[in-house]
Amino acid sequence: MTEVGLDAEESFVERTVSAYDNPGIPYEVASTIPDKRRSKWREIIIGFSPSWFTACMGTGIVAVLFYFIPFEARWLYYLSIILFILDAILFCIISFITILRYALEPTLWRATLTDPAIAPFLGTIPIAFVILIELWVFICVPLWGEWASTLAWVCWIVDAIFAVIITTSLSFQLMSKSHLDSLKMVTAVQLLPIASTVIASGVGAEVAGVLPSHGRAQATLVASFVLWGMAMPLSGIILIIYYQRLAVHKLPSREVIVSCFLPLSPLGFGSYSIMYMGKVARSLLADSEPAIAIAGEVAFMFCMLIGLIIWSFGLTWFAFALASIYHSWPFPFNMGWWGFTFPLGVFAASTIELGLGMSSLFFRVLGTVFSAIVIVLWIVVSLGTLRGLWKRSLLVAPVIPVIPREEPIPSDGFSSDFW
Repeated sequence: MTEVGLDAEESFVERTVSAYDNPGIPYEVASTIPDKRRSKWREIIIGFSPSWFTACMGTGIVAVLFYFIPFEARWLYYLSIILFILDAILFCIISFITILRYALEPTLWRATLTDPAIAPFLGTIPIAFVILIELWVFICVPLWGEWASTLAWVCWIVDAIFAVIITTSLSFQLMSKSHLDSLKMVTAVQLLPIASTVIASGVGAEVAGVLPSHGRAQATLVASFVLWGMAMPLSGIILIIYYQRLAVHKLPSREVIVSCFLPLSPLGFGSYSIMYMGKVARSLLADSEPAIAIAGEVAFMFCMLIGLIIWSFGLTWFAFALASIYHSWPFPFNMGWWGFTFPLGVFAASTIELGLGMSSLFFRVLGTVFSAIVIVLWIVVSLGTLRGLWKRSLLVAPVIPVIPREEPIPSDGFSSDFW
């Protein structure tokens, strides 16, 4: 293991590879746990980390795509319901294990909050939850009516507050702490906390579209625009910094190369969000006075134009990601492979929404092709994850710095279980 003061990325790669080569509890974490307390189940629980919520995100977005595919087939609807239920079960199990993990070893929570490679994965929690809300809106609200839409609205408010806290607090931590003091240490994972607010904005528009109260719907839509405005410019700033990091220090290591797909998360859903908000704005203003109704049409067209521009920018990063994968192939399977599913999935959803909003067969077909690719990738990654669980090779906590029980947390420890 490298000593403090050596190159950060080399240290990170060595520690990540060490974690994957040695199943069980990493020696840094194990050193804080007495031998007599290390049981098999305890090792499994300690081996979980916030990055496991990426499995919920990937499963959830596949369920959304089954619902979204613009070529009607009843079996696609039933598959979306099955995956919705599976995603909800996964979310509950992983949430329970995560809570139990930090209860058993509180020092892991302190380390998570102060480690810039792990802390951003806290953003996966509100993302995984809000995808469940989205599926609830699409599947349950049409079946169960007003009470289901009200429940979705309440859950969305909770998620939006959590997402804003994650976005602002973790972004400020990068500015106020000394853990990330080199451009080389900047990674695409820094986009995760920001993406949580971007995605909350889009789901907020979906919730607004099913609320029976016109006043609540308008307030929710305005709040969604605010969330989008908070997060999208910030994600653009991070992308500029990340591009500079890639230009100066080149591609990340093979173990974390899938993180190159992460820019598609805020860009893909950012495009989808603004287009859907325009659609809902037009719907809410349609029954107003003629002048206001026209304003709704103008807002819809303007939002579609912005969505198309953001989608086009995402297409550039998609090309970068494909080139990075080709350049770095082959690379080992790890939890980072879930990064193939959600970012590309939200980009596919944005493509389909472009096709629907512009009445374009090309975008609808392209979105369907992207969706099929995501579904295949989800199957591959799911099978790989099940195999890793069976062998316990994936039940390895991110390498966390030693945290003495009565000493402050060191400020030079880095770790990752990159998505």
